[in-house]
Amino acid sequence: MDVSFCRDALEEALVRFGTPEIFNTDQGSQFTSAAFTGMLAAAGIRISMDGRGRWMDNVFIERLWRSLKHEDIYLKGYADGREAHAGVASWLAFYNAVHPHQALANRTPMAVWHEGMAAGLACQSAFKRDPPSASNRDPSIGVLCW
Repeated sequence: MDVSFCRDALEEALVRFGTPEIFNTDQGSQFTSAAFTGMLAAAGIRISMDGRGRWMDNVFIERLWRSLKHEDIYLKGYADGREAHAGVASWLAFYNAVHPHQALANRTPMAVWHEGMAAGLACQSAFKRDPPSASNRDPSIGVLCW
């Protein structure tokens, strides 16, 4: 990725989606260049850059992209954007609903999400019955609601 690619992408995004209040990037040379930051400044966009050592902020999404590339994109070599869109959508559906994740106690992200939604609904019901207090723990879901 070079500065011209990033400038072109930024220009297209500004035309398609409008001007944001703030733009956040890492400190890659393509984003710190005068050409790129000047374009942001000229559009009146505040610039925010992640500091050194902030890799933990992105570790989960970076891991997702790595998995997507190695488990799908590199293996299939899609012929065009339409094929890639369908293939990536299919892989994401598999990743979220079928693929167990070690970090989630071998549950799927969708199962964890459903459990969280159920816990939220149980908390809403508990809130309607009793005012919030430290004793409002629902043993069936094992979480403190407030």
